[in-house]
Amino acid sequence: MKKALITGVTGQDGSYLAEFLLEKGYRVFGMVRRASTENFERINHIRDKIELVQADLLDQLSLITVLNEVQPDEIYNLAAMSFVPTSWNQPVLTAEFTALGVTRLLEAIRLVNKKIKFYQASSSEMFGKVRETPQNERTQFHPRSPYGVAKVYGHWITVNYRESYDIFAVSGILFNHESPRRGLEFVTRKITDGVARVKLGKVRKLSLGNLDAERDWGFAGDYVKAMWLMLQQREPDDYVVGTGVTHTVRQFAQKAFERVGLDWDDHVEVDPRFIRPAEVETLKADPSKARAKLGWKPEASFDELVDMMVDADLKRLSS
Repeated sequence: MKKALITGVTGQDGSYLAEFLLEKGYRVFGMVRRASTENFERINHIRDKIELVQADLLDQLSLITVLNEVQPDEIYNLAAMSFVPTSWNQPVLTAEFTALGVTRLLEAIRLVNKKIKFYQASSSEMFGKVRETPQNERTQFHPRSPYGVAKVYGHWITVNYRESYDIFAVSGILFNHESPRRGLEFVTRKITDGVARVKLGKVRKLSLGNLDAERDWGFAGDYVKAMWLMLQQREPDDYVVGTGVTHTVRQFAQKAFERVGLDWDDHVEVDPRFIRPAEVETLKADPSKARAKLGWKPEASFDELVDMMVDADLKRLSS
């Protein structure tokens, strides 16, 4: 039985990946930080099937200890300070987790067992002020937030350890991927939660930032399969993962309100507080390499994704 260690197991991607690996017959270990309040909401339904271990990306020794204890075949590093606006308020902490945390984990692999396969969650936010559209594995990075900058570091240190120490280390450059398990602070979930509240008469208005920002949105449940496929290849490599189709925040809101039979124009207002200091206008994936080499393609469409999220929030707020 293969063993996989997932950092960030309590997050959106971690929960879907844990489900996926359990179905594949893996013994799944989830790395969690010691905290006074623990939130296992996303993994409650599989809590008895996975094994939680304590360690922290800020603590090198704890990572070495966990790798020695678990002896995983694969590590999926999904833990990060992942909310872009927060990275402006806590840039140093973002760098510690999202950049240096990757180094500590790779260093632990180098010291404990260089045969462990490593997946790094890179991000389309690394492209930032895009130099070309769509973006592929060769597109130049120009991050526009402390989060994006930290992700670029994490990406390149992964490449560096692969090339320097012959470690099977890959990076998945994932474009925006959403689900009913997305945090409420993210714009997609903010929209679907807001739509449900408006429909149920709990609020009248939904406040958003830049309605013209374009993103390549897919379903998180589809994207975790791409992570796994990257670690099953003969040679380690980096892959862009996305749908290749973009929609604006405005279109996302329109579709979400459509689902409940309302006109978005009556309920959406723009609030300057939600506009970033340095905006990323358009992110669009060119996932042709992932399709050709991994045989991966997204299954849920944009409309299906929005409907799924709106329906889940309606159900949650109605109960």
